[in-house]
Amino acid sequence: MNRLNMSRVAYVNGRYLPQRAAVVNIEDRAVQFADSIYEVVHFYNARFIDEQGHLGRLERSLREISLTCPISPQGLRQVLREVAARNRLTHGLLYIQISRGVARRDHAFPTQPTRPTLVVSAKRLPAYPATPDAWAVRAITYPDHRWGRCDIKATGLLPNVLARQAARTQGAAEAILIDRDEMVTEGAATTVWMVDQSGALRTRPLDHAILPGCTREALAALLRDAGIDFEERAFSKAELYSASEIFLTGATSFVKPVVQLDNFPVGEGITGPVTRHLFELFARHVGTQPG
Repeated sequence: MNRLNMSRVAYVNGRYLPQRAAVVNIEDRAVQFADSIYEVVHFYNARFIDEQGHLGRLERSLREISLTCPISPQGLRQVLREVAARNRLTHGLLYIQISRGVARRDHAFPTQPTRPTLVVSAKRLPAYPATPDAWAVRAITYPDHRWGRCDIKATGLLPNVLARQAARTQGAAEAILIDRDEMVTEGAATTVWMVDQSGALRTRPLDHAILPGCTREALAALLRDAGIDFEERAFSKAELYSASEIFLTGATSFVKPVVQLDNFPVGEGITGPVTRHLFELFARHVGTQPG
């Protein structure tokens, strides 16, 4: 049997179920209001990549919306491992979603205590590519229509969905979001990095307008360990257009070169030397290349 076509298994509130049978109540707050957060952990060659960072960000998102995980941190780690095992994952993603639970529809928090809903599911992915050229992409710029607390990994992702669909319609892989001041925020589901005209490696500093990316954090730590300078400094759409290199980071992107932006080549239109080096650096971190 093709492993990509195998029946998947999900965890819902204490039960492991075939994914086709995994359901939540229609009055769950996630369904009614997107009153819920989520997290994604990459599983590669039988280990979780940057697990501590992802679960730490999960805890932060929960705190920001006054929500508590219904099981202990150790219990959640065990569920992740069990879902990975039951799905026979080699390379894939574990999705965690926690909502405020089931309650009569009312915008304010429920007045009676509710038990949060916990769902964990898995998705298989192909192996990490051997070279960045195999994974270079096109991107577009797109207005950032999201809410003001993008630092919380909330499930209300309609603006991101519309941005990604706009990219797909134009034959691109990602939409790089631009705020009202013509400044770059982030991708629809990625962190944006650039090499500017002076040769400086830059990414936007963390604030409420962007998600604190775990892959961004891991790459920044690798850069510091390797003695590679970078700047957390905002940049405009105009600066992005003039960049010699652009790349994206994320749980499913790792280090992904952007070679065309809004139908114009980035630099020479090929993977640049900085992006190539950082791809290799991160590949060693993931374990796809020898250290």
